[in-house]
Amino acid sequence: MKIVSHAFGYGDPIPAKYARCGMGAANVSPPLSWSGVPAGTMGFALIMTDPDAPGGNFVHWIVFDLPAAVESLPEGASGSEYMTEGMNDYGAVGYGGPCPPPGRLHRYFFRLYALDVASLDLPAGAGIDEVFGAMDGRVLARAEWMGVYRR
Repeated sequence: MKIVSHAFGYGDPIPAKYARCGMGAANVSPPLSWSGVPAGTMGFALIMTDPDAPGGNFVHWIVFDLPAAVESLPEGASGSEYMTEGMNDYGAVGYGGPCPPPGRLHRYFFRLYALDVASLDLPAGAGIDEVFGAMDGRVLARAEWMGVYRR
């Protein structure tokens, strides 16, 4: 399975419009698309994290219960009715773009999980631990895309 964003290359800078802070920031979720989905996939989960944040893996976006027929998320998809979103570490449900402390470059990983269930049976606003717990033993494949951001 493979995931890509046509807004930035793997390891390249994330454009400011997808960031939460900094010059040009608009906090818009980036476009993502995927292919090579394994047989038996019933749904997807997507998790965006920053492992370089103070204190470790800062959660920027949790998406789950994405239908198996979905092959991409357009720019600005956060808030769409065809997915459920979890609580990010900003304390909000939905996408929260990069906003690292000034200076150091941070990496942002978008990890897509193909699941053998259509629903994780979790409410909107579920946290990362609940989502990972519900995905345990259900992951058929995983793919990642990574961008960087500095302000």
